[in-house]
Amino acid sequence: TLHSIGASLSIDNRFELSIAKQTFDLDTLGGKLGQDIVGVKYKLVGEVLYTAMPQISLGLQYKRVDDFALPQAVGARNDWGVDIYLAASKVYFDAIAGRNLVTNLTLRATKANQIGLLGFGTARNNNYQLQAEASIAVLLTDNIALGYEYKQKPDQLGFAEENDWQDIFMAWFVNKHLSVVGAYVDLGSIAGFEQQQGWYLSVEGTL
Repeated sequence: TLHSIGASLSIDNRFELSIAKQTFDLDTLGGKLGQDIVGVKYKLVGEVLYTAMPQISLGLQYKRVDDFALPQAVGARNDWGVDIYLAASKVYFDAIAGRNLVTNLTLRATKANQIGLLGFGTARNNNYQLQAEASIAVLLTDNIALGYEYKQKPDQLGFAEENDWQDIFMAWFVNKHLSVVGAYVDLGSIAGFEQQQGWYLSVEGTL
């Protein structure tokens, strides 16, 4: 069972600072995996809405696992790592049957095993892996979106196979300050446990 909580601060629509805590409970085996994440993102060029060029942002995420015992046992090299990513986001008006389309494409350089929950790198390979992430959503109404996400992931640990992640989601933007997202997710194999699939709920508030 994956739990995630976080907060972010946006400054002048240019900088974003964020913190997050992720915990993955091993319900069958017992115990848990967890990590802390500190991120910074900077908008380079473009706008999401009103320019032909998408909004392009550069980001860094520093990650450190809570307990390195299990990641080290399955072959992870380090208990911390830094992800570097370049993200392009764009809204296309009247794209599908008069509905607006929201898209995002991200290229991520990472050493993380299972996004960092199983440590970073391996004894044999400590090089960065370039991975792609993409999402697309159709605004069914002004405040409801239906979308799909895909996240490519490296598979470096011989003991714990790692699969790409994907989900289908429905987002409800209640107002300017509250949004709710429900999704059905397919995470494949995690820490030796196969067919990690299920429902996901996210609630986000803004000031």
